[in-house]
Amino acid sequence: MTKKTKKILGIALKIAILGLVVWALYHKLNNHENLKEFERLMRTLGTDTVITTLSVIVVLMFANWFLEAVKWQYLCRYIEPISLWKSIQSVFCGLTWAVFTPNRIGEYGGRVLFLQPRKRIFGVVAMGVGALAQLVLTSVAGSLSIAWFVNRFFDVGAVVGIALWMLAAVYAGFFLTLYFHVSWIECWIKRVGFLRKFHRFFEILTRYSRGELIVVFLNSLARFVIFTSQYCILMLIIIPDIDFVPMLLLIFILFFVQAALPTLDLFDFGVRSVTASYLYAHITDQDIAVMAVASCIWFINLILPAILGSVFVLKINFFGDAVD
Repeated sequence: MTKKTKKILGIALKIAILGLVVWALYHKLNNHENLKEFERLMRTLGTDTVITTLSVIVVLMFANWFLEAVKWQYLCRYIEPISLWKSIQSVFCGLTWAVFTPNRIGEYGGRVLFLQPRKRIFGVVAMGVGALAQLVLTSVAGSLSIAWFVNRFFDVGAVVGIALWMLAAVYAGFFLTLYFHVSWIECWIKRVGFLRKFHRFFEILTRYSRGELIVVFLNSLARFVIFTSQYCILMLIIIPDIDFVPMLLLIFILFFVQAALPTLDLFDFGVRSVTASYLYAHITDQDIAVMAVASCIWFINLILPAILGSVFVLKINFFGDAVD
């Protein structure tokens, strides 16, 4: 393929991606009843409260993805050192790609396209380390919260209740152990016949020390606190009489369900809204408000960054380096 052909193909791909983003987002957001309901609920709170609340949520969103960019830059240190600005661009570009793929798998492709072509597969593996850290937190908090939820709201008996707590503890322990021994994955890859030829891409897992994994884990914990805080703030503003601890634990379950079910970011509001409505029906009758909150967080945390990230799609060189 000639250089000119690559350039034309790259431009065509960028235009196609941006066109798909605009078309899909317009049709989804134009008919989103939960977002309209959220707008109605916020109007009842007064202009100052609305501006302050939404400003805080948006600032937290930027803080969340800034931390992810810091983490991505840190994880790339053994692959290809990148600037913080390039890391920020790649993170937001990845969010644009994630909109159209199940469980946001496109985020990997959109992000690693900012690396040298021969480094991109290594980048996918490194990004997996960061994703695993986030999954550990979701799994630990979610599994323990599910055990609490079943024991609290269902008559399962003492034996089953204790068994659930033990199962949740084992499940959480497995993910914690796997993360802090992530190099085991490289060993497993070498032992599987058809995967053995790919093991060189996973050798990067052996380079991360325990201390570096702790740094990544703490970064992920800070992100977890941020997006948990977003839910808490909106819930407490819109449903002020809701009990805080049950509300918090149900948020953890909501995160767990979102991580477990394959879905598209564009349709993720459906999973979030329905799940949130079912869970929170046990502690409040404000199901419309709960669904509206879930949809607002979906828009601010995923769709708004995806729109912003579409700008950085233009900076990708599909067949070479991304532009700094």
